[in-house]
Amino acid sequence: MMGTVMPPFRADFIQKILIRSVNWIGDAVMTLPAIGAIREYFPSAEITVLANPLVAPVFANHPWVDRVLTFDEKSDHKGIGGRFRLAGELRRQAFDLAVILPNSLNAAMVPWLAGIPIRLGKTGDGRTLLLTHRFPKTLQTAGVHQSQNYRALLEYFGITGGTKSQLLVTTPEEDEAITARLAGSNIEKDDFVLGINPGATYGSAKRWYPDRFAVVARTLSARWGAKVVLTGGPGETAIAADIERDLDSNCLNLAGKTSVRELMALIKRCNFFITNDSGPMHLAAAFGVPLVAIFGSTDHSTTYPLSDSAIVVRESIDCAPCMKRECPTDHICMKAVMPETVIEKALELQQTVTVHNSRSNSF
Repeated sequence: MMGTVMPPFRADFIQKILIRSVNWIGDAVMTLPAIGAIREYFPSAEITVLANPLVAPVFANHPWVDRVLTFDEKSDHKGIGGRFRLAGELRRQAFDLAVILPNSLNAAMVPWLAGIPIRLGKTGDGRTLLLTHRFPKTLQTAGVHQSQNYRALLEYFGITGGTKSQLLVTTPEEDEAITARLAGSNIEKDDFVLGINPGATYGSAKRWYPDRFAVVARTLSARWGAKVVLTGGPGETAIAADIERDLDSNCLNLAGKTSVRELMALIKRCNFFITNDSGPMHLAAAFGVPLVAIFGSTDHSTTYPLSDSAIVVRESIDCAPCMKRECPTDHICMKAVMPETVIEKALELQQTVTVHNSRSNSF
């Protein structure tokens, strides 16, 4: 590719690789194609992902990752002392190469303190001197899916290969546990499960309205004979409770009641998913679950669900995307999205998926 530099290493000399993960679940899913490229380019190397407690479970039991190390900046690795402690832990493991995916100064500091000899990352945020090999900010492409920019970082240094797949895995035991949990709420293996994800951890500006999610859930569940399951994190229980009330409790509310791994298995089990722009949206896309994603304040052109079975619903508003956590005005970007539009797009997508599946099964 244009702008590529000679690889700063011989692939067969690299035995231990540290990948510093990004800090949010959705972002972590979007890094998976890049991690796949690292796995293919260094087939014999041991690959370790360093991630925070929220994101680390995404990489558990993953075929492209040999180990997952967790750092916790709220306890064991808090403050400057914690950074030195973490760096010491990494130094003892003698990594040959660090691939630093986040853009922050902090993300580059620990591999530098750990003395990892080759440190690849993007320039910016005052961290240029902490990197041995730098991907210029000017080469980062605007308006493309974020997964492509993570891959471009690697390609710049000659690390090529892999696929564009956002491969996610759960174990058979995790799948069986979710099946049993749903069965305990009268949702059987053959039932059509409609997942509703009304939260978004970044801020309220990304969230559509609970009463509108309820309208969509009620309409689609009646149309499809679906069982409705509400998903979300611990901070989204109130939103899910509003929807549960609007549905007269004709749903299973699991918001705040699943671990990350349980949430992954639950979303994988869904037959269809309605969601805001969020981490669960990217999980559903990676598992190939048909989904409709509602966007408002965030940029759909760079973080859309990377799936052939996904539709983005948004309205063109002058102030969107603003990328703000909280709307400073009237939240018109979300108010403009009507339940009828989401229902229409969901029905269209499900019809397309049904036709595709019937054709595939005919061969």
